[in-house]
Amino acid sequence: MTLVHTLAKTTLEGGRQMLRFTGASQEQFHKTDGVLIPIAPLGIEHVAQILAHLLALSEHDRYLRFGYTATDDHIQRYVAGLNFDRDEIYGIFNSNLEIIAMAHLALIKDPGREFSSEFGVSVSAYARGRGYGARLFERAVIHARNEKVYQMYIHALSENAPMIRIARKGGAKIERDGSETEAFLSLPKRDLDSRVTEFVADQYAKTNYSIKEDAKRFWSFLAKVKEIRDGVRDARHQAAE
Repeated sequence: MTLVHTLAKTTLEGGRQMLRFTGASQEQFHKTDGVLIPIAPLGIEHVAQILAHLLALSEHDRYLRFGYTATDDHIQRYVAGLNFDRDEIYGIFNSNLEIIAMAHLALIKDPGREFSSEFGVSVSAYARGRGYGARLFERAVIHARNEKVYQMYIHALSENAPMIRIARKGGAKIERDGSETEAFLSLPKRDLDSRVTEFVADQYAKTNYSIKEDAKRFWSFLAKVKEIRDGVRDARHQAAE
């Protein structure tokens, strides 16, 4: 991805966001090809949203994401153990500031060993088919490169076709052993484009999140105004009776 492409995608997505707030139909905008998706780095302040996203996954989706049928307790322990200082957690938010897709890039920087990373992703059922998993993968790759981590490891169940497809498309070496699949990907060295791309992507995601926060507050305010008006109207009707 070049800087020119990044800026062009940012401009296009910004225009689409403005159209959404004017009430224009979004049916034609569900595909994400050629558009920069606002992918926000997550921190400790997003723990509740992360937990809500993972708990909403079906039993089968949990099985594909974690490699076992994770219970609510398993997921709560996983979220409680997230290391936001070491790893990178990314999320895609809807207009209600709910996480609809997230990725966990675990960075492994052990002394005496070549730096490596491990990638995992989950997407809410209703948000699939939009390329979010692939976009989160691309975002994780950019960050790993900029952290001078040039090896990425993906462990997935062999039946997890979307994850395997993402890894294969990224150029990973695929190894299968029965019900499990391992993918190994060598990443190019960081360069000016990768660093500028990450900076632009982060700034765009922050701006997009702020816009959604403002919009949510605005609609919440209108809802309260409507509630008050309805209450006054009902009171008048009762008084008239």
